[in-house]
Amino acid sequence: MSETKEIREITEAELPAALKDHWKNAKASVERNNHGYAIKFLQAILKEEPGFLNARKLVRQAEIIQSGATPGAAKKGLFGTSGGGGSSFIRQAKKDSFGALVAIEKELENDPFNCGINEAFYEIALSMNLLDTAAFALETAKTGSPANTKVAHKLAQFYVNREMHLDASRVYREIVKQDPGDGEAVRGEKDCSAKASMQQNRMSESSSFQDLVKTDEAAELEKASRTALTKEQLEERAGELAAQYEADPNNLAVVKQLAQTYEQLEDWNTCHSFYSWAFELSNGDVALRAKANEIKDKAADQHIKDLEASAAADPNNQELQSQLQEIQQSRVGERLEECQERVKQNPTDPKMRFDLGQALYDAGEYSDAIPHLQQATRNPH
Repeated sequence: MSETKEIREITEAELPAALKDHWKNAKASVERNNHGYAIKFLQAILKEEPGFLNARKLVRQAEIIQSGATPGAAKKGLFGTSGGGGSSFIRQAKKDSFGALVAIEKELENDPFNCGINEAFYEIALSMNLLDTAAFALETAKTGSPANTKVAHKLAQFYVNREMHLDASRVYREIVKQDPGDGEAVRGEKDCSAKASMQQNRMSESSSFQDLVKTDEAAELEKASRTALTKEQLEERAGELAAQYEADPNNLAVVKQLAQTYEQLEDWNTCHSFYSWAFELSNGDVALRAKANEIKDKAADQHIKDLEASAAADPNNQELQSQLQEIQQSRVGERLEECQERVKQNPTDPKMRFDLGQALYDAGEYSDAIPHLQQATRNPH
């Protein structure tokens, strides 16, 4: 491998043509149970392309079969882990990270589950920004030493840092199976399960919006946004609509236009009052009720943001700091009550169900949050 070549993770499609025959022969050797030959081909590939994770996974599979290594039966070293010598590879990597990876592969050939070496492998891969490779190293160490929950915690935290909450939840769950009394793992599983559900729901919402923008209505909204009025024009528009409203306060079309105009002005309190009145005039239009609820939340959030800005500008004002803390705490409770009431009114609405799950999560009620988040994810829209 050229010393100046960038080391990065690559896919099979990115594998250089000169190595494709090696890759083909390696896979064929595994299929024929010629694992020794497969290991030689795969190690040759990894010397040239250390970021080819598929080859690293396949070579580990071949090594496990060839060596007869058994998950969970790793030998214990001086520090309660399988094997040792990991620190020497880390020292080597400070001078030659590529050479350290080659040396690690040679050591793992006969002891693929060696926990100490796999941990060193993780640290080196992480320093080289080979993130999926780093995760694979710790996954291998965990598989070989499932009782070593220290390694599992390191892996879970790695996934949390990458916002891979579903994987983190899985690892925490495996820790709890090994040690039901591990409070950090119990909390971690609940926390990451909730975050994973929220992630999935956001992805569903994003996908649904992409579908929405293809509709004629969304096209009109997009057109309107491109020709947005200035603040002065919006204020003038609000004045014109206000005159029409005074003449007929029960004109639903005018009330809705006023609400939309104040929404563009980000005058959330006034906007909420008009959306609420529009809902009353509409004989129970659920879309208007949902919009009124959304704007009410924005008004409350804006009030807190304004207080936070004031508190940040005057950090020595204890009265202001206490007021901010009190409002923040009360808002969590208010938000939870509002979301619970909204779900009672419309229990089949997945968006309201998701909002309730998030409110429970924000209130620290993780166990109660998860079912609502999962239900919202199963029925995204």
